[in-house]
Amino acid sequence: MAGTRGKQNVPSTPRVISPSPTPSEQEGKNGQDLYAGPTTRSAARRRLATPQPLTEDLEEDESPDVRRARTRSRSPVDARRAGRPSPRKASKAANGSLKPIAATTATATSSEPSQNGSTLKASEINGSLLAPPTPGGGYYGWSWRDFSRSPSPLGLIPIHRRWRAFVHKHEVPRKALHVSIGFFVVWLYLSGTQTHSVCPYLMGALIPISVVDVARHHYAPFNRFYVKVLGALMRESEFSGYNGVIFYLLGAWAALYCFPKDVGVMAVLLLSWCDTAASTFGRLYGRYTPRIRRGKSLAGSLAAFFVGVGTAAYFWGWLVPTKGPMPGDENFMFKGTLRLPLMLAEAVGLAPEKAVISGGLALGVISVWSGFVAAASEVVDLFGWDDNLTIPVLSSLGIFGFLKVFG
Repeated sequence: MAGTRGKQNVPSTPRVISPSPTPSEQEGKNGQDLYAGPTTRSAARRRLATPQPLTEDLEEDESPDVRRARTRSRSPVDARRAGRPSPRKASKAANGSLKPIAATTATATSSEPSQNGSTLKASEINGSLLAPPTPGGGYYGWSWRDFSRSPSPLGLIPIHRRWRAFVHKHEVPRKALHVSIGFFVVWLYLSGTQTHSVCPYLMGALIPISVVDVARHHYAPFNRFYVKVLGALMRESEFSGYNGVIFYLLGAWAALYCFPKDVGVMAVLLLSWCDTAASTFGRLYGRYTPRIRRGKSLAGSLAAFFVGVGTAAYFWGWLVPTKGPMPGDENFMFKGTLRLPLMLAEAVGLAPEKAVISGGLALGVISVWSGFVAAASEVVDLFGWDDNLTIPVLSSLGIFGFLKVFG
């Protein structure tokens, strides 16, 4: 009889239980565990699609079998597979103003039905598992981490999705505009234009561009139109940030207004050509060289250095002697000679007439220093400011300080 009763307790065929049995089902009658058969794939998919919340209190001395029988998720929030992220639109209030995304989320989840047919508030559902609004998300309710950790994620500007390699990866239209500014500066120099006469035009362009850029962040339809028209010249990180043209104009204005003519012109040329070279070669060969810091590689820095050396040699070694002198060239800081300071020359035991270099040697020294300044200003991260502002300002300071000491 004992053997017969033992056989009756075990089912003849395995039972398929979906979802996995809860601890209350495991306890069975008189605290005895019931048999749990294997779970099929279809049952597992249904279990993941509609998870059931558990509210039982578990003790510390529970058996391992009971702990293993829990469902994967205790939250009633839908656990569907995350699809491709897309920016969420901001909701508008009755007065037409934009409403924060946090308020939209709370409104959408405030009347979610529960298992017994009643409604649960957002805080009762499981507020701790709901993603909080990201600081700096702006009016659109998304965060850069939703797309990518790269500085320019893909998916915000339509033309970047259509021309991934040409516009998004290699940034050909943006780089073409960047390089063309340098040639425009050379043309201004050859036409005899003074640097101080260019500054009012730069400021005249900076003010309306800045106003338009601020306005597009406060009016979503205008921002979409702005991105649709100028998206080929923008990075996707500028969708919610400020346009790089603002910092470009501000940096060029500071270099041309605050420094001598040759220093200001050289700073804008370094910004135009060295920054483009660093970005191009860094994207192509940066993976094969050591990384200096996030987003900056040795390949890009070397490209900026060599282009800076060539730019300085071209400007001071060929353009100025061949096409000049132009009006204002008499105020140049570099006039073909470099000399050690008197105190330094006496410290190393050199006569004052021997502490002077000129000609090709002086041009080589100032060219190498200009390349070093260009590479360093492109690498350095100054308070997180845009490099279109830091490169001309730091390059001007570096060249001005060098020529102030050795010029």
